[in-house]
Amino acid sequence: MKNSNLLKMTLSAFFLALAFVMPFLTGQIPEIGSMLCPLHIPVLLCGFICGAPWGLAVGFIAPLLRSLILGMPPLFPTAVCMAFELAAYGLVAGIMHKLLREKKIYIYISLLVSMIAGRLVWGTAMFICMGINGDSFTFSAFLAGAVINAVPGIIVQIVLVPVVVMLLENNKTLKRLRD
Repeated sequence: MKNSNLLKMTLSAFFLALAFVMPFLTGQIPEIGSMLCPLHIPVLLCGFICGAPWGLAVGFIAPLLRSLILGMPPLFPTAVCMAFELAAYGLVAGIMHKLLREKKIYIYISLLVSMIAGRLVWGTAMFICMGINGDSFTFSAFLAGAVINAVPGIIVQIVLVPVVVMLLENNKTLKRLRD
């Protein structure tokens, strides 16, 4: 048990580091970076591999840490709303994956539910934050930000995350994390 928690903590730190570094791969062209959602992948992987509490923590910390250290994403409302969105991704991915373990197809179901939940949380957070600023956040703005502009990132997540989860779960050391 103690070794399992240490492994989860170590992997969570690794996923947090990935979340910090991955946007540099796409950050040279901001339009592409925001479309590919590079922060989302390590958070989803953390939720799947390390579990709900670790995914929630990494998801919440990652955008805030990047914002405070690098100024990107801007702290309010972007990083604050992303913190809630990514926390939901990590939490829901961990919960769903724990509940639905028997078949590989359940990884895709868990991922899709996580992505929907995270985007709904993001929309709610944006609605609240924009209201605080005296601005409005319309349904069309939600659709543009959560779906239309994020289609490339959604595709990358649907293709990449399940494959990486399956590969990592075949690792004997990481199999202990599931129990």
